[in-house]
Amino acid sequence: MKQEQNVSSLQQQTKALRSAIRSAKHTGPTSGLATGAMQGNVVILPAEWANEFLLYCQKNPVSCPLIGVSEVGNFTLPELGDDIDMRYDVPEYFVYRDGVKVDACTDIADLWQDDFVAFILGCSFSFENALTQAGLTPRNIEDNSNVSMYESSIPTVPAGRFFGNTVVTMRPYLPKDAIRAIQITTRFPKAHGAPLHFGNPKDIGIEDLSQPDFGEAVQVKEKEVPIFWACGVTPQVAIRNAKPPICITHAPGKMLVTDVLDTDLAVL
Repeated sequence: MKQEQNVSSLQQQTKALRSAIRSAKHTGPTSGLATGAMQGNVVILPAEWANEFLLYCQKNPVSCPLIGVSEVGNFTLPELGDDIDMRYDVPEYFVYRDGVKVDACTDIADLWQDDFVAFILGCSFSFENALTQAGLTPRNIEDNSNVSMYESSIPTVPAGRFFGNTVVTMRPYLPKDAIRAIQITTRFPKAHGAPLHFGNPKDIGIEDLSQPDFGEAVQVKEKEVPIFWACGVTPQVAIRNAKPPICITHAPGKMLVTDVLDTDLAVL
């Protein structure tokens, strides 16, 4: 009974947060909000491009872990939340035309097309709750900031017109805590799972941690080790390279908040 009450309480939180996002009252990052609920990266493409992108996700399941795909032209995703509306429920959307970001907006009602397919990919924000519960609260949550994101030199597996390097998130920990953080996040393959790298950022093509490509820089304190997880912003690099006539994504760090529990997608 208590677990059912907790689930009901969390779903009330997710619906309230989506309502705030839908009315543009909340337009900021979603890290640390509605903890316990799965958050998702968003990619919306014309149906003509959907199969190639689906294949790209299947070939790159760590960077692009699929948790939902809409029917063609359907802006709802009832399996992720019975009131989700993909036209309004992301705090900020990026609009790309021919691979170039041309706009940012808080809803896409005027842009929605009858041939659109929405893809929802798991997000590392979802395992941040598990880290916090273990006493390993990520620095970005402590600082109430967006997570640091970098385009690495780690290549993804191409599919059709989609290709590019992996974007990674970074969270710093002391070595003894890093081991535990790796163990915890490994349980969440639909939220990118175990990290891809830890230690020297130059080994994966990152020259300066103070200059993230997306998000905000977070401090790496003395004796801490930077740890890098795959990130759902990776498709935005592939979109830049593939150059579809139109594509809509979430702004980095500003996710779709679902009613699915993190623990429902955990393993081990």
